[in-house]
Amino acid sequence: MSNPIVKFFRSKLKTAVVLLILLLMTGVVGFKLISGYTWTDAIYMTVITITPVGYTDVEALDHQAKIFIIGLILSSAIILAYALKVISEYIISRNNINEFKQKKMQKKINALTEHVIICGYGRNGRQAAKKLQSHHRNFVVIDKDETVFQNIENNDFAFITGDANEDEVLIRAGINSATCLICALPNDSENVFVVLSARQINPKIRIISRASEESSYSKLKLAGANNVILPDRIGGDHMASLVVVPDLLEFVDNLSIVGNQNINIEEIAVEQLYDTNQQKTILELDLRKHTGCNVIGYKDENGNYHINPEADQKLVPGSKIIVLGKPEQIQKLNYTYNIKLI
Repeated sequence: MSNPIVKFFRSKLKTAVVLLILLLMTGVVGFKLISGYTWTDAIYMTVITITPVGYTDVEALDHQAKIFIIGLILSSAIILAYALKVISEYIISRNNINEFKQKKMQKKINALTEHVIICGYGRNGRQAAKKLQSHHRNFVVIDKDETVFQNIENNDFAFITGDANEDEVLIRAGINSATCLICALPNDSENVFVVLSARQINPKIRIISRASEESSYSKLKLAGANNVILPDRIGGDHMASLVVVPDLLEFVDNLSIVGNQNINIEEIAVEQLYDTNQQKTILELDLRKHTGCNVIGYKDENGNYHINPEADQKLVPGSKIIVLGKPEQIQKLNYTYNIKLI
């Protein structure tokens, strides 16, 4: 990652080096022309003049040469002092640059609320980050390998280099104010440990974890994970479904939320749609008329799902509806009700 501080000191360092080279060339050429020294003697006289080593002159100096040396000494004192200052500052800044970046990133993370924490930036972690970015959701990525973040600009997303198994790292990631934690570490035992730690620190946080082995499913659930995903099983089921019901699965895949321009399905809390003190039904809400979207599902306050709910279904507090529509209709829905993407 390019850093403005590093660029600044590099530019000053280049300036100091150029000035030193010009000073050396001026001294050599000056002694050559004024005193008629050989190139070796001219270089020798320049070096002993600009550096206080105390050696004697190669020959007796005339009036012009002495004036030239006075000017050269004064110039060298200024240029050498500047060069030493820049070089020392550059070395110090190189040592402190990581600390500066970490403080800047930590300040960014501390400002987040209701964000998502992703533990592990492997294949699953990257995919989760990409999906959250398309939904404009704030999130923090934790990974032990610092190199995985080298090609990420600071404005892309927040990240922490550290071990997610450590409580301190989870706290730095803002777990107390986060709404969800995704465990995407490659090792199931590490995921179990992270789930245990996260559940202990924030009992209310929603935890989603991946599992490589089916035997880890129950352990992760027991540790406190709300959802456990088996990527290999999902991948196998998906490939088999493409054989059994290819057209149906292709249609369902086209409903997936890929980016801002391809949003076809949305989940919305009823509190974001109207004042629930006066309960309304799906028919009374009439989203089809106002936005063009169709209600295809309903999740009641107990977490039970109802597919293709009836028009007289009451929208009670704590429930959600699932709507289907074209990308522009979904955008109109979000604009009309100022809904945050899920």
